[in-house]
Amino acid sequence: MLRELKTFIAVTRYGTFAAAGMHIGLTQSAVSAQIRNLEQALGIRLFDRTGRQALLNAAGQRALPMAREMLETFSRMAVSDDVSEYRGELKIGAVATVQTGLLPQALLRLRQQAPLLEPKLVPGVSLNLLSQVDTGEVDLAILIKPPFDLPKELSAQVIRKEPFVLVVPANLEGDDPLQLLADHPHVRYDRNSFGGRLITRFLREQRIDVHVALELDELEAIVKMVECGLGISLLPKAGLWLEHGARVRVIELGELTFYREIVLLQRYSQRMQPIQQLFARCLTHIPD
Repeated sequence: MLRELKTFIAVTRYGTFAAAGMHIGLTQSAVSAQIRNLEQALGIRLFDRTGRQALLNAAGQRALPMAREMLETFSRMAVSDDVSEYRGELKIGAVATVQTGLLPQALLRLRQQAPLLEPKLVPGVSLNLLSQVDTGEVDLAILIKPPFDLPKELSAQVIRKEPFVLVVPANLEGDDPLQLLADHPHVRYDRNSFGGRLITRFLREQRIDVHVALELDELEAIVKMVECGLGISLLPKAGLWLEHGARVRVIELGELTFYREIVLLQRYSQRMQPIQQLFARCLTHIPD
């Protein structure tokens, strides 16, 4: 019945039998057959079928967290307490700056301690990665702490705080960050991102209405835009641009400094598994 539970969860994730089948390698008819088997075994209907969509009914909504819990319990049965013998796959979600910052050394330490483990990197933006951890598509993720309360099923461990700074072209005069923001075009860190929302709040608190020259979500690209004179930008002090010596001037915000927090996000029920704990230690570089 495990495969039926996996198919059930896939349908709830992707919304239709056809979409679920595409993601898990089954035909639509095979998905339908497995859901029918599950409903017959339970003696209840799990979905209200509306056109092509499969919407969870009340019984399905009640069953979904229990199905996830059963699969998680089964997966824990296969995990050895000796992480050096662990042979499974670990799906790790990560935002762009983490992929080139924290993650490489953490993965090296992980390989040294669990050489048979197969890490799989899943890139993405914070909001998408949060959803993927919540639905079980990835085992854990390193992302920017959301500016809202997390679901109770998720656990977030802060692993780094990164201060925001003002980045300006090297030849631009002036050191007052608020005055510069008011006077010059702004290369905007995507306001829909978690980090961008922190900037929006800061600008609102300082009552500054910036002129947006461009909006994007890649820190290195933003710095390049600033470097060529397109504008100035509020950015977290993180990323490869710090290592590569970009031709920009970095102005600290002083007492106005605000931060983005990088967190390790995982499902609460999985955070104590040996391999999850090992990865957390590798990430924060805490020895055994």
